[in-house]
Amino acid sequence: MKKLPIGIQTFKEIIVNDYIYIDKTDLALEVIKNYKYSFLSRPRRFGKSLFLDTLKNIFEGNKELFKDLDIYDRWDFEDIYPVIKIDWAGDFKTLELTKETAIQILKENQKRLDIECEFQDSPSGCFRELIQKAYEKYNKPVVILVDEYDKPILDNLENPERALENRDFLRSFYLMMKANDAYIKFAFLTGISKFSKANIFSGLNNISDISLMKRYGNICGYTQKNIENEFKEYWGDTDLEIVKRWYNGYNFMGDSVYNPFDILRFIDNEFIYKNYWWESGNPYFLITLLKQQKNYNIPNLENMIVGDELLNTFEVEKLKLEVLLFQAGYLTIDYYQNDPIFGINEYKLKVPNLEVQISLNRLFLDYLTDGQTVDRTIIKALQSADMESFKDIFTSLFASLANNNYTKNDISNYEGYYASVFYAYLSASGLDIIAEDVTNLGRIDLTVKINNNIYIIEFKVDEKDALKQIKEKNYAQKYLNEDKNIYLIGIEFSKKDKNISKFEWEKLI
Repeated sequence: MKKLPIGIQTFKEIIVNDYIYIDKTDLALEVIKNYKYSFLSRPRRFGKSLFLDTLKNIFEGNKELFKDLDIYDRWDFEDIYPVIKIDWAGDFKTLELTKETAIQILKENQKRLDIECEFQDSPSGCFRELIQKAYEKYNKPVVILVDEYDKPILDNLENPERALENRDFLRSFYLMMKANDAYIKFAFLTGISKFSKANIFSGLNNISDISLMKRYGNICGYTQKNIENEFKEYWGDTDLEIVKRWYNGYNFMGDSVYNPFDILRFIDNEFIYKNYWWESGNPYFLITLLKQQKNYNIPNLENMIVGDELLNTFEVEKLKLEVLLFQAGYLTIDYYQNDPIFGINEYKLKVPNLEVQISLNRLFLDYLTDGQTVDRTIIKALQSADMESFKDIFTSLFASLANNNYTKNDISNYEGYYASVFYAYLSASGLDIIAEDVTNLGRIDLTVKINNNIYIIEFKVDEKDALKQIKEKNYAQKYLNEDKNIYLIGIEFSKKDKNISKFEWEKLI
């Protein structure tokens, strides 16, 4: 049984020590053959660093490591190139620290390539010199591999001024590639965000973004086939459908994929379902952004349709919550549609899986309710159709919210607040919910499915007849053929009392 490559991002270590390796070398070869400059965006811990290190070993001619892999007989491993690898790991809390990190990275490359720069204290000058001297020393054009090209910016999102300083530094640093194009064989950059070319890659207009190209959709992550084949010996009697619901669902225009970090931790932790990927990061910058967009309606995340211009734009000065959620991996692509006549591309986004659904909505709930958590009895109430308990849980929740929460954030005064609390609470419980559920006669505010029960919920704020609307628009018709119990629930809120003013329900017979 091959070992689990937990926390290992070095291609050689994985191959030599008999760890599981998912062969991506066919895609690596295709990228090398098709592009001189290319860029890949993926969420954190998705395998970008391992893919980059695989490229490094290809260009360094380490043929023995690729035996039995797709590229083995398709690449001339005797054609070796000097490789400059820039891995942005370090402290970027000031511009000076960012420059010091860059200098240290370049020193490591000088040592490995047996080259010494004269401009040791100038990152851009040393980078330019390193490219030229490597070309001269090895009589071969240089390969440049950049891992986490945007980390010095992303580490400072809560301090826009510092983020912009680092962005401007990186722009001048990466400009050295354009200035030395004649000495470069291939350049590949990875990151989480997709800043516009004008902001980061100024002048490097020929860089190809392969992030959402269908043929590279599986370049990172594990597919369902990988789970069932390469990891087959580990599963035993594990229900793979539950594993899929928890950890699958990411889509980058290819197959639906798993985040490798989740799968490796899940197996290693004896198949206990936990929020492994979520807990490995710090998503609280999302709350900072939410505070800047006080009237954001959380259920809108369920049916978000965006265009290319949004997915491909990440600007420090005007961050958009949707962009951040997508590029960070909290939303993914549900489906894509193209209008060939007008050239319009649209993407419907979704929460990828149960791990993200629960974790993200716990975060939202904490923000919306000033620290309230989920009462797990909500699940029992819905399983048994105990409408009084269901009502009491939410009445108590709104009653217990601290008054200073409303005073500080002023978030309870917008129409979407109450629906957002309901949505976040039920989603954080792990329930199967549909926000803005489309029917032939309109949209259901919220549909909840659990076991043999379906709940159709309509909200009104300082208005009446929520239940009446459900019945008049015949929202339930959509679910009549499912042979399940259908409950219609009308919930009305009072802004003045900041609570439920009327709760009506009926069981459809």
